[in-house]
Amino acid sequence: MDFSPAVSSPRLLLRRFISTIYCIFESAFSKLTYWTTGACKGTNSFVSSAGDKLDQNKDQNPTIPTSVNYHFTRKCNYKCGFCFHTAKTSFVLPLEEAKRGLKLLKESGMEKINFSGGEPFLHGKGEFVGKLVQYCKQDLQLPSVSIVSNGSMIKEEWFQKYGVYLDILAISCDSFDEATNQLIGRTQGRKSHLDNLFKICSWCKEYKVALKINSVINIFNYDEDMTQQINWINPVRWKVFQCLLIDGENAGETALREAERFVISDQQFQEFLDRHSSVSCLVPESNEKMRNSYLILDEYMRFLDCREGRKDPSKSILDVGVKEAICFSGFDEKMFLKRGGKYVWSKADMKLEW
Repeated sequence: MDFSPAVSSPRLLLRRFISTIYCIFESAFSKLTYWTTGACKGTNSFVSSAGDKLDQNKDQNPTIPTSVNYHFTRKCNYKCGFCFHTAKTSFVLPLEEAKRGLKLLKESGMEKINFSGGEPFLHGKGEFVGKLVQYCKQDLQLPSVSIVSNGSMIKEEWFQKYGVYLDILAISCDSFDEATNQLIGRTQGRKSHLDNLFKICSWCKEYKVALKINSVINIFNYDEDMTQQINWINPVRWKVFQCLLIDGENAGETALREAERFVISDQQFQEFLDRHSSVSCLVPESNEKMRNSYLILDEYMRFLDCREGRKDPSKSILDVGVKEAICFSGFDEKMFLKRGGKYVWSKADMKLEW
């Protein structure tokens, strides 16, 4: 049998050309389908054809925003060198618009809201975040409402007014040595970060707010032993993060921070974890666990996709709704569950001894 190539007719060559173009188009369209349907479902499955399959699958297994982190402000009074949500703008949504977005999230299945920044107590001296906390607990009746703060701006009067509506207050503390906090930038002037922390510990007990500690492990504190202090404070959770680089935030030409000098290796991070293995409330988060396992809303209520090592925003949920915007969040629900993102997060269920 002769396997030598035959001379093709012009008509046959045209057909092959059209077929090739069609295949290229179909492949490109299939990839587009993946990003508009597969990514929305939080999976890595490749949808090979469009058309009918897109219509059939677009409503199956949509991502539910069970736990959301709303960074409503980027402004902060501290200058932590590794910060990965920096003051690129000073914008804050009007209160009623923020409430409208929170209601949309509740209607889409949100159970837990965490307010963060920047420093959330900086805007309106804590009144803005206080009103949001009250609205989420009293009006939306969310099971869990929490705040992450550096603690420097919190006054006892805030607890007296809003403490009853708050489930968890997380205070960022990277070291129990004031000199180390100065090196990191977790300080303002001569104020003692640790003095503020200890005052807040007592207020949380008095006003029945569950206390959580967040620590970013970096080159200046990875060899520290915090066991004694953490056990004394006895938080409900101690979140221990490995220093993370995000392009455009704390790394790269357009970044406001240069965090490369803070970065530690996986081995150094593990050494820190091993040293604190006896601390029962410790919850470790490596770069792998952390990067895509959070649903993050920025100051415009846009979901931020961190899969490419930067923060790519979706359209605002205020403009397109939660269901459409969340498709572009890059959220990894499996990793969210693996890192312990779902836990007993309502203080009513914690059965704490105040």
